[in-house]
Amino acid sequence: MLHTARSLRGMVTAPHHLASQAGLQVLRAGGSAIEAAVATAATLAVVYPHMTSIGGDGFWLICWPDGRVETIDACGGAAAAADLALYRRAGLTAVPWRGPLAANTVAGTVSGWALALERAKAERGGTLSLAQILGEAIGYAEEGVPMTAGGAAIAREKSAELKTVPGYASVFEPDGRPLVEGEILRNPALGVTLRELSSSGLSGFYEGVLAKRIAEDLATAGSPVSAADLAGHKAQLRDPLSVRVRNARLFNMAPPTQGVASLLILALFDRLKADEGESFAHIHGLIEATKQAFRYRDTHVGDPAYMCIEAQHVLDDPAALDAMTASIDPERAMPWPYPSQVGDTVWLGAADASGLSVSVIQSTYFEFGSGIVLPQTGIVWQNRGAGFRLAEDGWNALRPGRKPFHTLNPAAAKFDDGRVMVYGTMGGEGQPQTQAAVFSRYARYGMGLQTAVTAPRWLLGKTWGDESVTLKYEDRFASELIGYLGAAGHALERVAPFTSIMGHAGALVSHIDGVIEGASDPRSDGSVAAW
Repeated sequence: MLHTARSLRGMVTAPHHLASQAGLQVLRAGGSAIEAAVATAATLAVVYPHMTSIGGDGFWLICWPDGRVETIDACGGAAAAADLALYRRAGLTAVPWRGPLAANTVAGTVSGWALALERAKAERGGTLSLAQILGEAIGYAEEGVPMTAGGAAIAREKSAELKTVPGYASVFEPDGRPLVEGEILRNPALGVTLRELSSSGLSGFYEGVLAKRIAEDLATAGSPVSAADLAGHKAQLRDPLSVRVRNARLFNMAPPTQGVASLLILALFDRLKADEGESFAHIHGLIEATKQAFRYRDTHVGDPAYMCIEAQHVLDDPAALDAMTASIDPERAMPWPYPSQVGDTVWLGAADASGLSVSVIQSTYFEFGSGIVLPQTGIVWQNRGAGFRLAEDGWNALRPGRKPFHTLNPAAAKFDDGRVMVYGTMGGEGQPQTQAAVFSRYARYGMGLQTAVTAPRWLLGKTWGDESVTLKYEDRFASELIGYLGAAGHALERVAPFTSIMGHAGALVSHIDGVIEGASDPRSDGSVAAW
């Protein structure tokens, strides 16, 4: 039997065990779930650099003890110099995936930490200093950390395309080859950066001496992101998207994320008859709901400043939801593929004894982002803007200041019985699907939380590290179920039993009696840390 972790004082779950422990240390010192989440996120930026960095973007979903839910959008926009002319002068018809011209957006992650801590101080009175919150991350950057198996595998696989990108090899291939599992990864320049942020304040990432060094290194590398772009960035406090399902209200992030797709999958599935978990009706129903949700997402979702339809409107429209549900054939698969998204990410969650829970997701987009490592600061810069289209107008077309479409979306649920659940995963296109698998197993079919996370998963379309658009399934499902899915017309592809392409999921549930439950994904290097 798989055991769900339980405690009363506080809990953190993250895809690297050292990051979970860093968050727990903050909780033990009297910090809130928000302060613990910042500590966890900062540590992940050091010990899991193939998945996240302070040079990326982030999104927060905060569930306050009094029932309020709010979100933080820490997504950076395209640089003022990142226009069509720049890429045309370079002879490009698409934004490259790696290198300086892929590093074309401001990194918003640190601004998200700052706004979250401001909210914690305003609501709770911050108790810890930045030095305490960032201390573990600073130590791991300066002293080093053993390379994980997953990180070493990605570094080896991507070496050919990354080793010539400015700054990359000096940190990740110091001996002229990728680090292997167990070797020590050190990034002392990043440690100095985090130490400076801890002493001078997080705003230093965007203004002042540190920001000047960041901008100098970006310019030297050939990125269009300037000091003015950094200074002009602000994280935004925003209302969440939400939708009602049986026995709960679900919450997620508004555009430019795909949060509406995550909510649509579960809202549509809630309308389907699927009485038994792990049945054909369950799995097929979620897959077909995914297709409807992705078609809506790819038609309507992007930078909210350019959208014609408010994402919340479809979630509040029973007729629209009924029409999408009616398009689902309970016996046959709708033809696929449809345009897909990719990306890599980390999700983390924290909950404290007061009833405060947070769901946080941050990313550099591809593994190691653009590949650029800034020499003065040790920052790996994202390539989120590589997803922009070099077009005059339309969906996700490149514009100075425009926010790129994000697969990132942190999730939460408030149950009618008072439980609060925060959950999420990395995995690009797989994020909404994994969320649906975990939530439906736990909430609709009564699986234990850890069992719901560990159970075999499926993936329609692309995800981190994979380009195929088949319906992939882990080789742990019942053969009879797989036979039914194939007979229904799904284009099946079997993958390894515990593969990272299915994401690194996690979940926390706070009960009204004070018990906190937690789960971590065996597909990751993570753990639940409880107090």
